[in-house]
Order: sequence, then structure tokens, then C-alpha cells
Amino acid sequence: MDYIYLGEIVNTHGIKGEVRIISDFKFKNDVFKIGKNLYIGNYKDKEIINSYRVHKNYDMVTFKGITDINDVLKYKGKKVYILRSEFEFNGILDEDVIGLEVFSKDKKIGVVEDILKSHAHPILEVRNSNSNISYIPFIDEFILNVDLQNKRIDIEEIEGLINENWYINFVS
Repeated sequence: MDYIYLGEIVNTHGIKGEVRIISDFKFKNDVFKIGKNLYIGNYKDKEIINSYRVHKNYDMVTFKGITDINDVLKYKGKKVYILRSEFEFNGILDEDVIGLEVFSKDKKIGVVEDILKSHAHPILEVRNSNSNISYIPFIDEFILNVDLQNKRIDIEEIEGLINENWYINFVS
């Protein structure tokens, strides 16, 4: 099954089984709807959203059939997922670009290994054949085209964007 990371249950709220979820998922409005499924923890326990509201920086959720804090304490600190097949998003998910090849003017730069989150925007972590890593902002100014069908991303390269001659070696 194809699970997509949504966020984490960081705490409970009140005594009636409400949980606080911290999430930066860009399609929250499609996911946090009454009747939609969330999958929680390593075993992907399925829970159905009974209510949803926003409170400060949190997505506040109650689950169908749960009305007591003691029934949700087990979820505190657990990761929350959705099942990809249950949703259709109008846009590209971060998970979709991992593994795509990155090109600048038909020159292969490398392959997307990860997407890093920053306060400003997502950043593509791209590794080339020499294991050098480049960090490319995942914003319109640098990303010309994302072609999921051909597993390709075309970028607008500026001087200093692509790391070709050095690599970072972290030593413990």
C-alpha cells in the first residue's frame, strides 16, 4: 500500500478524545474532512475523522466512535498517514518527485533523493553520479517543468546552484 506521511499527533486536547496534529502537508484542505480515513503509527491503525478544526498551528481532530481521552493517549507521538489511493490531489505531491532525474538544458544533473522542508519552501536534494549533493529550491523560479510521466524535472540553473566539484563529508 502507498501511504503518504501527513504529520504527527503531538498531544491530546481536552478530555473527549481530541488530538493535536502538527502537519505541513500542502493539501490539508482535501485530507482533513469528516469521513476521511487517517492511518496512525507503525501499524497504520485506521481511524475515521469525526470532526476537524484548526487551533493555533494545530489541526484538531476527533475520531468516529472515540469520545474519551484514554482512547487516544496511545496515539500521542505517533505519525499520521493517508492512503494515496483514497485521494486525488490537484497538484504534485513531494513524494512524487523523489527518484526523478533532474536536467538543466538537457544535461543530467542527478536524481532527487529527498525533499527537505524549510520555512520558506521545499528544497530538492539532488545527488549526481559522483555522489555530490546539490540543493535546489522547489519553486517556480528554478523549476521549469516536472514531468511525472517521463520521470524528469527541468530546472533553470544559475551560477553556484549545482555542486559539481565538492561534497560535504560529516565525520562523527
